[in-house]
Amino acid sequence: MNKDIENKLQAKNIRQTAMRQLVLKVFTEEKTAVSLPELEEKIERADKATLYRTLKTFELNKLIHKIDDGSGTTKYALCEDTCTCSPHDLHVHFHCSKCDKTYCLNDIPVPLIKLPVGFSLDKVNMVVEGICINCKI
Repeated sequence: MNKDIENKLQAKNIRQTAMRQLVLKVFTEEKTAVSLPELEEKIERADKATLYRTLKTFELNKLIHKIDDGSGTTKYALCEDTCTCSPHDLHVHFHCSKCDKTYCLNDIPVPLIKLPVGFSLDKVNMVVEGICINCKI
């Protein structure tokens, strides 16, 4: 398997398995976020439970992040190598209303949210919706 994929799993202290390597390969090749059903289509011999456990392991180890883009299907995207999934790592997502694809806009951070005293921020989900560049062509 690809040495880069092995290194990514090792860097996040995730045990190497053939399925985990396959799933990570899909994430590294995709330019958009991927849902569990899309992952099932791309990895034909995998069962849903194994894929779901793999996604949960990747998410717990901050290799991928979960996106609720309003489409009704949870999607997942690869985190940046330096990501710790803390509030300063949060970025905007773009959901195309025409093709239903969701993009990470890593260079656009979520605006700072000042909460009242005593409140603490765990996560923010900011999704911008419109037409992606591929659908405008």
